[in-house]
Amino acid sequence: MVDYIIVGLGLAGTSFAEQLLADNKSFVVFDDDSQQSSVVAGGLYNPVILKRFTKVWRAHEQLKKAKPFYARLESKLDMRFDYKVPVYRRFASVEEQNLWFDASDKPLLEDFLSTKIIQKDHSCIEATYGYGEVLGTGRIDTESLVKAYTKYLNSRGLLIREKFNYELLELSENYIEYKDLKAKHIVFCDGFGLKKNPFFNYLPLNGTKGELLTIHAPALKINFVLKSSVFLIPIGEDLYRVGATYEWHDKTNEVTEKARQELLSKMETFIKCNYKVVDQKAGIRPTVTDRRPLVGQHPEYKNLYILNGMGSRGVMIAPDASEQLYQFITHQSELDEEMNIRRFDKKYKSLNQ
Repeated sequence: MVDYIIVGLGLAGTSFAEQLLADNKSFVVFDDDSQQSSVVAGGLYNPVILKRFTKVWRAHEQLKKAKPFYARLESKLDMRFDYKVPVYRRFASVEEQNLWFDASDKPLLEDFLSTKIIQKDHSCIEATYGYGEVLGTGRIDTESLVKAYTKYLNSRGLLIREKFNYELLELSENYIEYKDLKAKHIVFCDGFGLKKNPFFNYLPLNGTKGELLTIHAPALKINFVLKSSVFLIPIGEDLYRVGATYEWHDKTNEVTEKARQELLSKMETFIKCNYKVVDQKAGIRPTVTDRRPLVGQHPEYKNLYILNGMGSRGVMIAPDASEQLYQFITHQSELDEEMNIRRFDKKYKSLNQ
């Protein structure tokens, strides 16, 4: 018998596996590469919602857990994942400058927004009104991280590369069985795959499709993330990620010409140089109706747990949420009530009367 089965190895599954390894718990992970949101993520950790100039939920707490978490993974896997890169918000008008200054005076935001307007003359970027700098930002190379961690677990015999069949899960009071495996607990980190999970599909996970481009732009030469109508993220060798789209109806991982044109037309409103599109990727973000994660224990089956619903902020949320869930399971510590799935107990009861 193992202590845990984890289903899904994106940022959530990786974060929870690290909790188990740190406490010498035995586990196996099932993953079939079907959920691509972590692999195609832009990977930014940014404590401010720049569209509305508001602080990200639990930003201080999340960054406090996230930064040491990624540093430990870099040390363990002997790879670099965390790139400390500033985020510059491009201003399109004097009004936007004024909104920035108003926001930077708010106690909740003063630690995160610089009060200086940055002026950078750049022949490739139209930025008449300058930029505001967000503090404490960076980029996690999520694709490299998930691939490296997958390889790490596989080399230790902890990864089972197959689709998890929910129908074969057998539940007992003190353990669960799956095929020839027995475990004390099972944690579902299955992203948008939750829609097919009969134990947790009562939860209001909608999913939004996101598409990202990678462009090659040798003349651009910027060493900061540029936020305007889209993000431009430098990833080295004159390559930049451009993203991202939000699509609520299409739930496939297929790339589309529509998203490509949307991203390029927005980018071309402020980027004035030659470029070439070299890649396009798509994935479904596990987004929730109330914009909070889905973390906790099944209302009826007490050895089933969920760690999901992190939307576009998995880089920041996953280390904090996984630690909270592990402490909840091991020491009965309280989960943050805003992420605890107990908030949907009425929905579960109404569907199971």
